[in-house]
Amino acid sequence: MDAPTPPSPGLPDPVLPGTHREHVWAALMRARACAYPLPPHGHHPNFTRARQAGRQLLAHPQVSGLHTLIVGPDRVLAPLRKLALEAGVTLYVPHQKKPAQRGQVWYWRLSDPAGARLSAMPKVGEPVLYVPGKSGLEDAQAAVLGSVAVGRDGARLGKGFGWGARGLGLGLPELTLAHPLMLSSMLPCAADSHVALIGTPDGVLEASTL
Repeated sequence: MDAPTPPSPGLPDPVLPGTHREHVWAALMRARACAYPLPPHGHHPNFTRARQAGRQLLAHPQVSGLHTLIVGPDRVLAPLRKLALEAGVTLYVPHQKKPAQRGQVWYWRLSDPAGARLSAMPKVGEPVLYVPGKSGLEDAQAAVLGSVAVGRDGARLGKGFGWGARGLGLGLPELTLAHPLMLSSMLPCAADSHVALIGTPDGVLEASTL
């Protein structure tokens, strides 16, 4: 039997996505850079200054003129949802407790700033069923997803499960928010999806290869 081929010298060992997620979650905890839910493990981290990151993203020239966004239900995106609704932007937020057939997703269509909070969505939101190729989100112009780690080239690593785990695949620009500790020049592992813009507390990064 032939001996196994040794790894090429100078190349780092491959990193599993789960390993990198754990690394980022631990780094945020050590730096006390995230808020509830704690610990951040298993979540898209609700990092400190997420509101500033959301404000930066919404003010970017590629986003500021949009009137309808899909936005994830994560707590880290709640400030962005509120800012967008206050600015008159219509949002679609996934209604994760309402079952749908495979490939279909229920969303809340929101225009009231009170709808930024998940608990208020049933009171002020309109349920909309997205059916691939048929109906639901025709007026959406971009989507904002939560992340665990992001490369400056636009490679995104999510929490590994749930809505938008592998991106949405709707042919829309996908965007995200990130704390500096969540950023790297390139992910050391396979990406879940790719984003065009990364909102940070200090500005917006345009993905370098997209």
